[in-house]
Amino acid sequence: MTAPAPALRIGTAAGRGTLLAAILASGMVFLDSTVVNVALPRLGAELDASVAGLQWTVNGYLLMLAAFVLLGGALGDRFGRRRVFLLGVVWFAVASMLCGLAQGTGWLIAARFLQGAGGALLTPGSLSVLQASFDPDDRARAIGTWSGLSGVSTALGPLLGGWLIDAFSWRWIFFVNLPLAVGVVLAVLRWVPESRDEAASRTGAGRRFDVAGTLLGALALGGITYALIDAPARGAGSPAVVAAAVLGVLGAVVFVLVERRRGDTAMLPTGLFGSRLFSVLNIFTVIVYAALGGFTFFLAVYLQNVVGWSALLTGLATVPMTLLLLVGSARAGALAARIGPRLPLTVGPVVAAAGLLLLRRVGPGASYWADVLPGVLLFGAGLTLVVAPLTASVLAAVADRFAGVASGFNNAAARAGGLLAVAALPLLVGLSGSGYEQKTALAGAFRGAMFWCAGLLLAGAVLAGLLIHRPRQPARG
Repeated sequence: MTAPAPALRIGTAAGRGTLLAAILASGMVFLDSTVVNVALPRLGAELDASVAGLQWTVNGYLLMLAAFVLLGGALGDRFGRRRVFLLGVVWFAVASMLCGLAQGTGWLIAARFLQGAGGALLTPGSLSVLQASFDPDDRARAIGTWSGLSGVSTALGPLLGGWLIDAFSWRWIFFVNLPLAVGVVLAVLRWVPESRDEAASRTGAGRRFDVAGTLLGALALGGITYALIDAPARGAGSPAVVAAAVLGVLGAVVFVLVERRRGDTAMLPTGLFGSRLFSVLNIFTVIVYAALGGFTFFLAVYLQNVVGWSALLTGLATVPMTLLLLVGSARAGALAARIGPRLPLTVGPVVAAAGLLLLRRVGPGASYWADVLPGVLLFGAGLTLVVAPLTASVLAAVADRFAGVASGFNNAAARAGGLLAVAALPLLVGLSGSGYEQKTALAGAFRGAMFWCAGLLLAGAVLAGLLIHRPRQPARG
């Protein structure tokens, strides 16, 4: 069972404060998943980075999120969601400061790894705190608001990043996290109630760390990512690339075997996958967020290095996505609650794919209104239909006591999708070395990447249409 927590209501000060803390904290993590993309051309030039260096700047962060967000969710369930959440916020702020102070590519990549580890602690906590703390009558509304405003931070990243880069320096995209973190800490200490999985605490399961599972998951993702990123420079058949790929695949296989043997003490209880809906929703998450990750990685670099826009104008290009997410996510969540998630999760990816195909025609001297805006609007509308229904469906597919680990795994699936897309797409479209600085090479790579991302979205739509249904109400214990 889950420890009783105050049944917060949205209309109360404690309810608003808890929701504010969750939104600001998850917003920092989602912001830093996209804000770096706008800075890639500038920091690449200042730090003399290759395409691989840029990929690791993005993927070092995503790798730690994907690998350790499961552990963060499990730790919150077992040791206290508020406690682990607060630790993650402080950790994330310190790592952000180190990113802003970086004097070389290696330093920046290392700091991004640390930042991702902090994000892995706070991200599942932000959602599981809402799930465990709010009255059932207000829970869907709270999660819908969290989904919408947290999603806004993902889209807002390029705009805020562009302004900070043009007005100050790329370093300020990291320093901006410090005052946000202070606000979150104050809100947590004042309003957020503590909750945990009491069953795990009584049996002592919460006192054991699944170190093997955590490290095997990191090995699986890290090995595959390394192989994909280094293949263009070293060659697909080089010993280092082959060894990394083999280690990654073996790590994934052994991870599944170890988690199955550990049972309820595992970081990822395999019993969760007794719900076919939970499994399908997470496959869908990988697919859709791979398309989102590939899109955001390529668009910001392309608009600056090929179309010739400033960092600020590049960020402004995605403002319509922000507005659509802000206005539409709560409504999309309410719609899915009435009719079920299948239709939104089928239509949304199709609409988003149409937007990416339109963006393939953008070239030097392109008009924002005629060439960029239509594609951005379609992509944003499709994403709006997906975000809130997907989040609510994942949590509804499992019992409340697994809220932390379920949200952790879904976040891991999302980050893994973006991680693999950023690692694989440059290889698939033939972009390596300093190719991102060459207009002809980058233009061809961008068109190919948008095609691949649109294909992923259409595959997600087919999956949703065939296999996703309205979640049955799980046991509350």
